[in-house]
Amino acid sequence: MTEKLFLENPYETDFTATVLAVKDRGIVLDKTLFYVASGGQPGDLGILTLNSNDNLPVIAANKAENGEDVVHILHESCPLPAAGDIVHGKIEWSARHKHMRMHTCLHLLCASVIGDVTGGSIGTEKSRLDFNIPGDAVDKNELSDKLNALIKEDHPITSFWITEEELAQNPHLVRTMSVSPPSSGGKIRLIQIGTDKNIIDLQPCGGTHVKSTAEIGAVRVSKIENKGRQNRRINIVFEEG
Repeated sequence: MTEKLFLENPYETDFTATVLAVKDRGIVLDKTLFYVASGGQPGDLGILTLNSNDNLPVIAANKAENGEDVVHILHESCPLPAAGDIVHGKIEWSARHKHMRMHTCLHLLCASVIGDVTGGSIGTEKSRLDFNIPGDAVDKNELSDKLNALIKEDHPITSFWITEEELAQNPHLVRTMSVSPPSSGGKIRLIQIGTDKNIIDLQPCGGTHVKSTAEIGAVRVSKIENKGRQNRRINIVFEEG
């Protein structure tokens, strides 16, 4: 099973690993910092370098059929390493950090809107969540102000693990209707925004996040779209500059 270093070390960009298997244009490593595409967050891009100094661009990081390994998809022009080879990996940090900021902001959005989440997508410039809510339930300017207030309050973000049984006893923690909480070895990872005495948001998540809300930076609700009788798509963008 690929050890997912990004879960505990989201700010690391470089690592060394051993090739476990080669599958078509993809390779499986014993450990990786490349986030695997899931939960609306894209997989990381970057470079793997062999001891021969050959650079292998990683154009996608996908979940393997067994649900545990990470398959690093290489450009078709790359030479393929062999099982047992040592590689040095480096992720594209600029995109990763924007995904971390956006993903954390979507947790704040989830905490600020009362309604079940039916879908979502994370990008470097724009992200969104879909909610089952009445059409007039949210004002985008008021929601923008609420998100930016939470961001400026600089709440800490931490993670910890519970069992699947513990999650079953606390079903209110699950906000997403379209995606099952990510599980690994019978354990569920929770992301908490805020302190134990002042929890802003607490829910299962396998994504990467920043250390505190202030790191997100200013954001704006750019559009609220009608996607059905009660389905509303709320889009957010960075308020850069």
